[in-house]
Amino acid sequence: MIKIKVQRKTNNTSLENTKNLKLSIQFSLDGFSFCISEENNTILYFSEYTFDKVQTTPKNLLLKIQEIFKKDSNLQKDFIAVLVIHQNNLSTLVPNQYFDESKLEKYLNFNIKTLATDFITFDNLEQIQAKNVFVPYVNINNYLFQNFGEFDYKHHLSILIEKLIEKSTFTDKRMFVNVNTSTFDIIVLQGKNLVLANSFSFNTKEDFIYYILFTIEQLGLDTEKLQLSLMGGIEEESEIYKIVYVYIRNIHFLESQSSIFNEISHSKHSNFILLGS
Repeated sequence: MIKIKVQRKTNNTSLENTKNLKLSIQFSLDGFSFCISEENNTILYFSEYTFDKVQTTPKNLLLKIQEIFKKDSNLQKDFIAVLVIHQNNLSTLVPNQYFDESKLEKYLNFNIKTLATDFITFDNLEQIQAKNVFVPYVNINNYLFQNFGEFDYKHHLSILIEKLIEKSTFTDKRMFVNVNTSTFDIIVLQGKNLVLANSFSFNTKEDFIYYILFTIEQLGLDTEKLQLSLMGGIEEESEIYKIVYVYIRNIHFLESQSSIFNEISHSKHSNFILLGS
């Protein structure tokens, strides 16, 4: 079953009467979301779908996405640009000085097991002089190509790193945690320099806090002084927030300035990759 979690467009703008629309899509094994924006990147519409259970394969995920496309007419409009964001843990960062495009599979095999049939590509992250090597879901890319023709696609971690560095105005080391339904990302920055970026799966609040505390220990950070910013699917009343607060007191939500949050019931720190600004 697919559930619409939120669906809203701004009251003062009609998608039907707006030209030069841009579409951004983000999907993972547990959900699908998209936003429509004007050419100046002002977001006009946002919709989020959640699945009743995590899909086990890209094939099953494609079936869910096809079902959404058949029902949601807003995905059938004419767009001047389409960005597709693959959210998965099938990626690794490689500094430019060590990068060789002929060795993509070898880079990934340090962290995950790849298949001979996997298509591997990379994002160029100019801000940190590195490449994010990852496995996109090719079957979904092929389906979207049938719908839109040419489009750009990136890994979600690339988008997250770029947005956080762009917002960074500090000089000390700070941690950012972006929470999804069954996974979360940890980014550590010192100013505009990337110290660490990783993604983890979790089932319980104990899993969640373990990876955060382990990362803090490995980097030699002080839980009494560390500034931790939270975003995504986490709220003060959630169990994962409460257990983080037991160990780390200097925590806050990283809120977006996007006007779309005046039209939807979501917290301003949610859906940071698509809506954060």
